Amino acid sequence: MSLRVYNTLSGEKEVFEPRLPGKVGMYVCGVTVYDYCHIGHARANIVFDVIYRYLRYLGYTVNYVRNYTDVDDKIINRANERGIDSKALAEEFIRAFDEDMAALGLDLPTCQPKATEHIGHIIALIEKLIARGLAYAAGGDVYFVVEKFPEYLKLSKRNLDEMQAGARIAPGELKRHPMDFALWKAAKAGEPEWASPWGKGRPGWHIECSAMSMEYLGESFDIHGGGKDLVFPHHENEIAQSEGATGKPFARYWLHNGFVNVNQEKMSKSLGNFFTIRDILKKYAPEVIRFFIVTAHYRSPLDFSDQNLEESRHGLTRFYEALERADAHLAAHTSRDATCAVLDAESREIFDRIEVLEDKFCTAMDDDFNTAQAMGYLFEVVRGMNRIMAENKYAECPLLLLALKDAADKLRRLGGVLGLFQSVPSEWLNKSKNEGINASGLSAEMIEALIVERREARAAKNFARGDEIRDELAAKGIILLDSRTGTTWKIK
Repeated sequence: MSLRVYNTLSGEKEVFEPRLPGKVGMYVCGVTVYDYCHIGHARANIVFDVIYRYLRYLGYTVNYVRNYTDVDDKIINRANERGIDSKALAEEFIRAFDEDMAALGLDLPTCQPKATEHIGHIIALIEKLIARGLAYAAGGDVYFVVEKFPEYLKLSKRNLDEMQAGARIAPGELKRHPMDFALWKAAKAGEPEWASPWGKGRPGWHIECSAMSMEYLGESFDIHGGGKDLVFPHHENEIAQSEGATGKPFARYWLHNGFVNVNQEKMSKSLGNFFTIRDILKKYAPEVIRFFIVTAHYRSPLDFSDQNLEESRHGLTRFYEALERADAHLAAHTSRDATCAVLDAESREIFDRIEVLEDKFCTAMDDDFNTAQAMGYLFEVVRGMNRIMAENKYAECPLLLLALKDAADKLRRLGGVLGLFQSVPSEWLNKSKNEGINASGLSAEMIEALIVERREARAAKNFARGDEIRDELAAKGIILLDSRTGTTWKIK
């Protein structure tokens, strides 16, 4: 099966065929750097990091460009609120963004351009649009003429007449049509400015991405990505100004990730459910966040909640526990004979699932990067690994020991495509255990003391107190595991 991607432009899944064989040009809209990034930014950037990784896994050479918007109304307003220079504010939050993305384990893009470093490219593109009659200067501003681009709104599938009916020209704007959008804004007191043929000013938001993507990927390239919220107006306007200037198709495939809700409500500071990446990383390991995000399809809505993050922590723990046990079993047993006369039905099913795992993983990922389905196949193999180890099935059939090694190797290799399972299992499990302890409000010493108290209560035949301690710990997410050799515990 060849890779198929859902193209917002056509509204359908299409076979992915890059312009140049073996090479992919991908541009993803970055952040406007005026504040710390939130969980929505985490999702968008992890989604396209996984796409970037999978394309390379398929053997493509990927030129991945992700920009910084470092001049914008929001940056200027925030800088004024804090009484600092807008450039200093932008640099502060560029550093914060880089730190957050590194913490989440993202691979670096090929290039990370800044809008302010491409003013010359932006001005040249605007001049080309004016020369083609698709833009006009008015009082130091420059606007794009939407009515002269017949395919305007082809990405968002909106109707220009209907939108015009509700649109208004704001006071101070000199545009001719309510839907015309700014390519260049005349300078205002206290704002950053650059010289231009239309007077001092700064670029509009949309034009910067056209200029930077063309500079690093050419006038036409393969994939343009971003969140669903960017379809209109940002990406719609990018298409209009880019194709208007060059007369060529801009991006072949438009990919957009879905929204993030918080406890089934839209994330909003006014609702008090706004969480930065830094807030979340105080409670959850970065890999837990990645695991949570990739267990849903990238175009689907995603509900962020403590319950869902705890479930992701538990799910990720299952993988690391299986890998840790597999490493121990493989270190303790060597197979002299990798054959066996007969595999029982259950063993045959486990063996077959491990054997075809990579093919099934790729089939899922080739279906519009369906990480949710791919994760389902990985879970199936972990269940099989646990059965092999729990029942010592390889004692009767050494072939299953080789299958166990194959499964562990594949989990790590395919997990790497998703940015998962790359830590040493024992180190990750110890760290996760400590994080789980912190979430429970109990220290390891407190848990061990309660286990001792429970053992003494049971020895004195005070079973009611023993059960009470077990239930108290379970309510805090601490599960007791009794065996002949004693009692251990784990985080639920």
